[in-house]
Formats: sequence, structure tokens, C-alpha cells
Amino acid sequence: MFEEFLEDIAQKNGLRGVNTYLKLATGLGAIILCLLSTSYFSPLFIALILTGSILVLARVDAKTYAGLFIVPFWFALFSVAGIILVSGGQEVFWRWDPFSWLSLSITRESINFGFLVFCRVMGGMSAMCFIALTTPMTDIFIVLRQCRIPEVVIDLAMIIYRTIFIIVDQVKQIYNAQVMRLGYSTFLESIHSFASMCGAVFIASWDAGEDLIRAMNARCYDGKFALLGETRPVEYLPLFAVMVFLSLSSLVVILSKDMTII
Repeated sequence: MFEEFLEDIAQKNGLRGVNTYLKLATGLGAIILCLLSTSYFSPLFIALILTGSILVLARVDAKTYAGLFIVPFWFALFSVAGIILVSGGQEVFWRWDPFSWLSLSITRESINFGFLVFCRVMGGMSAMCFIALTTPMTDIFIVLRQCRIPEVVIDLAMIIYRTIFIIVDQVKQIYNAQVMRLGYSTFLESIHSFASMCGAVFIASWDAGEDLIRAMNARCYDGKFALLGETRPVEYLPLFAVMVFLSLSSLVVILSKDMTII
């Protein structure tokens, strides 16, 4: 569990002052280009550029950034292994038919396709991390309101986002209290402690929701949350950098469309 929330990192990163629309255009544009790419090279190129931007420009800790990749990396790795075994192809390197209805094989086409999927995941994850680590949710809510998203959708998203932090804080406090009391010393104790923690977190979240309703009524809630924030101007240097990145990435997608790993 991260000791520092992603929201705290987004509030303090080196790209905090950049216009929100530019950062969203960079991240969403990179995701679209990764999906449109037909070779492994362009997603890797996008992932490399965005990783450098996160570490150098945004000044995000490398250990924190690497920790975000642990789960999607292993998920993508095992998924790609399954894709390679069941995709099939013309040029077969290895084949095994354990059952009449199941055929496993490794082919040139399946390796190329599996590696392409893996690179797309890495490129898309880098783009998502770029948005999450450089853009606070308060700024995104302001953008949603400016884009005429229905108010009820924005308010619901804000309540859900606030509840996530309440749940995470409750889980952290209860878990630390259980560890201090040797609640996870044995397997059976771990099961009992985990069940108790789930129940306590549910009750605490319910109480927090009721407290929120009472606070909203006390402040004469009229169906619309107030959003505190500012819209930063679009500066020429960040705009030029985003245009160069998206243009160069699009060019790489076009030029490397026939590139394969083998």
C-alpha cells in the first residue's frame, strides 16, 4: 500500500502548472495511438517518452512509478503467454495437442501478436500513469463541468472519489491495529482478521456516508457541488511540446506499421 496517495503526487508534481487540457490530450492521444499501432515499436516509443516525462519533467519518484507497473506488468505477461499459445499461425515452432478440443502452439504470428499486445499495454499504462500522476482529480472535474457533462454524473464521481479515500484510510488504520495485536500471525488468524476488517470498513463507510449527507443538508445543498480550482492558461512551450509529441508518435505509428519482432 502506498504511503503517499497518487492525488498527493499529482498536487506536487513538476507539471502541476501545465494546462489540464494539454495533459489530457497527451495521455488520451497516446492511448489512441497505442491502440491504432500495428507494430510493437510505436507503443514502446510512446511508453519511453512518457516515462521520461514523468520521471524528469514531473519529477515523480522512480520507485513509486515502478510500483504502479507491478500488477499490470504481470497481468499483461500472463495474458500474452496465453495469447501466444492459443492464437495459432502458419509458421509453427512448437505444437502440443493435450486434448482433441485443445491445441497449444507457438508460431511466428502468435509471438508477433502477443508481443504487440504486451507493448500496447505498456504504452497505454504509461499514458494512464501520466494522467494520474500529473493531473489532480479536482482539475479533471473542472474539465468535465466545462465540457457540459451532466451535473449528477460529476457529483456522483466526486462522492465516489471521496469515499475511496475514506475506505483506504479506514483499511490502513484497522490493518495497522490488527498487525500490532498479532492479528496475522497465523493463517486462521489472518482469515479472521481480514473478515473483521471488511465488516468494520463497511460500517465506517456507511457512517461516513451518513455524516456526508448531514453535512450537505447543513450547508443547504441544492444539487450541485462547488468546485474549487482554476483554469490555467495554455502556454506556448507546453502546447508546442504536446504537438511535437503527438505528431512524432503518429509518424512513428505510420512508418513502423510493418515492423515485427521476428
